[in-house]
Amino acid sequence: MLRPRNASVLPLLCLLIYAAPAGSQVLSGQVSSSQIDAIFASLKSATAPGAAALVVHNGRVVFRRGYGVTDLRTLQKIDERTNFRLASFTKQFTAACIMLLARDGKLSYDDRLTHFFSEFPAYGNSITVRNLLNHTSGLVDYEDLLSQQYPDMPPEKTPQILDAGVLKLLEQQTSVKFPAGTKWEYSNSGYAVLAMIVEKVSGKPFGEFLQERIFAPLKMTNTLAYERGENEVPHRAYGHTKEQDGWHQTDQSPTSAVLGDGGIYSSLDDLAKWDRALRHHTLLTEAEMQPALTPVQPTDGPAKSTDGVTVSYGFGWFLDPYQGHRRMSHNGETVGFLTTIQRFPDDQLTIIVLANRTDTSPEELALKVADLYLVKQAR
Repeated sequence: MLRPRNASVLPLLCLLIYAAPAGSQVLSGQVSSSQIDAIFASLKSATAPGAAALVVHNGRVVFRRGYGVTDLRTLQKIDERTNFRLASFTKQFTAACIMLLARDGKLSYDDRLTHFFSEFPAYGNSITVRNLLNHTSGLVDYEDLLSQQYPDMPPEKTPQILDAGVLKLLEQQTSVKFPAGTKWEYSNSGYAVLAMIVEKVSGKPFGEFLQERIFAPLKMTNTLAYERGENEVPHRAYGHTKEQDGWHQTDQSPTSAVLGDGGIYSSLDDLAKWDRALRHHTLLTEAEMQPALTPVQPTDGPAKSTDGVTVSYGFGWFLDPYQGHRRMSHNGETVGFLTTIQRFPDDQLTIIVLANRTDTSPEELALKVADLYLVKQAR
């Protein structure tokens, strides 16, 4: 049978037409950039703070865009290089520091708190590094202790506390909220203590260890643990809160100088490198990462949040599935900033949203993006 003229090129022409419809770039999984952009439409502004969004699918950055401005003084546009305070998004980096030290043979997940700090009260003898990592330590919340120390002082006048100061506050306590390992309760105190363990074991400041062992090897050149007076954040976004009379810069609080639980600043460009390292096991092998991805099992029953919702947590990662898809995620929240990373390893999908305003939900926005890619599965 005779082949029609140019039949061999027809499939290619059809493919090209399908791959590039007018006015819209089609991304992996037939999701267009305009579909993703529409989810963030409310954040578009030339005069208001906003957010930055990153989507990585099948190992490729398929969407990377900024919305709004870094601050109200310069009205600098947010872009892929803009550095946001990660808040509790930081915890996965703190956990990685501990895991690197464990890999080096410098510590064990079963080492006791008193092993590192001999002056720590006796109750620290029952708290392990593992308890600190998975929020089963029972340590008192240092923010509560700080407010008790300055009961009548407004936050803007309360002195900033450092990780070492958190350790000192905890050393002044005589008990914990519950016996270590029996319950789960999210603990910023635990991650401040982990930063001090990194310093004790490595002999280096926490920020320097982060730089040498994580940021520099991954070429995350703009990422740092911010220490006021010691370093400067390049391409910095400032946090904001919306009041009745408009936007106000709310960038620092009494706890903003604590590094281990939330002091890292980073950008979409650098976090894409972090995601790649997680995907390719650049810093830690798949076996070495396994403890971080193993849900904690408290002895008194399932891990539950303060509002009674069952949660799944490893080392610096929430592990609760979404719509039947395996997920590792973490949000960050501090004065003026909200952040999230949502990773779906089996689907080769990562969504990161960083906001320098507090009237939006990065997690909700990220999951709306995820819904464009993920096929809902039966639970």
